[in-house]
Amino acid sequence: MSLVSCEDFLQREPLDFGNDQAFLKNVDDMRNYTNGYYSLFPSMRSGFWGGVYADDNNSDNQAGPSANQLFYRGDKYTPLVKDSHWKFDHIRNLNYFINRMKADVPAGKVSGSPDLINHYLGEAYFFKAYEYFRLLSNLGDVPIIDDVLSEDYDGLIAASKRMPRNEVARYILGLLDQSKLLLMEKAPESGRLTKDAALLMKARVALFEATWEKYHQGTTFAPGNPKWVGAASHPNFAFAGGSIQSEYNYFFEQAIAAADSVASKRSLFADYASLFNDTKGTVMASPEVILARYYLQGVNAHSATHYLQRTGAGTGLTRAMVETFLTKSGLPVYADNTYQGDSLMYLMLQNRDIRLTSSVKPGGLVVNGTDTIVNYKPLIYSSGNQGTPTGYELKKWISYEAGQDATPTSGTSATPVFRVAEAYLIYLEAYYERYGQLGGNCDTYWKALRTRAGVSTDYQATIAATDLNLENDLATKSRGTFVDATLYNIRRERRCEFVAEGMRLMDLKRWRSLDHMLNYQVEGINLWADIYRLYSADQIKVGQTVSSSSLSTYLRPYQIVSTSIVYDGYTFPKPHYLEPVPVSEIIMTSTNGQDNSPIYQNPGWPAKISGPADYNFDCD
Repeated sequence: MSLVSCEDFLQREPLDFGNDQAFLKNVDDMRNYTNGYYSLFPSMRSGFWGGVYADDNNSDNQAGPSANQLFYRGDKYTPLVKDSHWKFDHIRNLNYFINRMKADVPAGKVSGSPDLINHYLGEAYFFKAYEYFRLLSNLGDVPIIDDVLSEDYDGLIAASKRMPRNEVARYILGLLDQSKLLLMEKAPESGRLTKDAALLMKARVALFEATWEKYHQGTTFAPGNPKWVGAASHPNFAFAGGSIQSEYNYFFEQAIAAADSVASKRSLFADYASLFNDTKGTVMASPEVILARYYLQGVNAHSATHYLQRTGAGTGLTRAMVETFLTKSGLPVYADNTYQGDSLMYLMLQNRDIRLTSSVKPGGLVVNGTDTIVNYKPLIYSSGNQGTPTGYELKKWISYEAGQDATPTSGTSATPVFRVAEAYLIYLEAYYERYGQLGGNCDTYWKALRTRAGVSTDYQATIAATDLNLENDLATKSRGTFVDATLYNIRRERRCEFVAEGMRLMDLKRWRSLDHMLNYQVEGINLWADIYRLYSADQIKVGQTVSSSSLSTYLRPYQIVSTSIVYDGYTFPKPHYLEPVPVSEIIMTSTNGQDNSPIYQNPGWPAKISGPADYNFDCD
């Protein structure tokens, strides 16, 4: 087969790395090389709708204008390489940089401060780890590549072999260890990586892999059993510790240690809301923020405040998300007799977790004597990115500074990328998963999170009051079975802390909680209880802009039109736990039309012709 016909094949074609005689000769060149990789981090879009605030539209936390094909059968297909996660171009370029610097720096060919030379090399190791985590979290088993590959066909075939996911995860931790050794404690300039960023990323990767292996063990999605999709390609596979339990415990322990290294020396910023609307950089300079993305007028200013302030922004929190937040007394809403219900949004927000009240616009109308307390109608009647599908419009990420909402290129509020709150939460979860108790620093970290949220610090009272059957949360279960109340409340804490930050889907996948998504109806505000009275007849029309009250008093954005493909709700197809490998990559690395490619397909997805998954495939 002619190699020039291949679309990707590990981006094997020679890349233009510039003039070797003139480039990468000093620390400024190194800095410029790694600058481009900061665009990999989550951000707000400039000039267009979208960004971090809408990333959770792919979860049960938020809903977008249309149904997400991840959660139902038939519309999700094996992609072309350009539309897939099977991309290695960044890794190839970073391999070139790392290998070049490892050779040139000791030879004295790179001038500048040794500390800066080490720092920028450490950034390259970090970004390589970050890219590998993207591959791991979406594809599972992937090739491990340290060299810039040549045009040698046999060499390319060998390098394409997918490696067991746990070995990939261990490899990522090694990259982050190397990054931590090289990075500075304090960034050489604002907005750059530090040692703590590497440690937090290590904790994130380790917790992800530990929980994935624990909850997917014994299935096609995890190594070490005959059902594993890579079993035939790795007939002699064995875990380093002898069992999958020893392997995921190793990752839990790595997560605990890395998270504690960061959490033990950094405090939370007192004002939660201010973390997401800082235009001056003062909040981003606080100990909580380990890394942030910054924006400048006329350069990369974003559209977040413009859309969130002036429109429904094409997103909305779900009823399930809103109900997860506790009252200030630390009780679930069903266990607190002071909770006033959700017939009016204003009432629903009273006496609740600050992370909720600072993240949702208070809509509805309450008249106290002659005073109107709230008079705002969520834009449920507007379509697309102008409306809100659920009615729970986002307030989080809005800057109320004059001019920030003027145009889609006016926003300059920073985006936190890594926060120490994540280290607190990783420690809590990993420690409890590993040891089955809340020892170590769990009490300190959990109480700190709840104190800032304005919630009672007595988490044991929360645990005692929790009835998993009354919780409106997919994460109450893993593998179709209820988890215990303590673990669920740790998951609750994580869900509430990271509202509208794009973290939820990854959590649901690693916990294997999407098994629980069966005929799942996405719901929003309690429209037909009382709020509907605020709207005119031409604004809310059953079957056009809102769902019928005969279905539910709650707004159901995907049950408005009877022809909706998810009218009967979402049912998660298990093959969707992992993204498919492009079929072209499998065919290109096969010989003589045989099924002998080192790139095996993920469970349930076709390997010979593009199409949807086989939904009868036994993933368990």
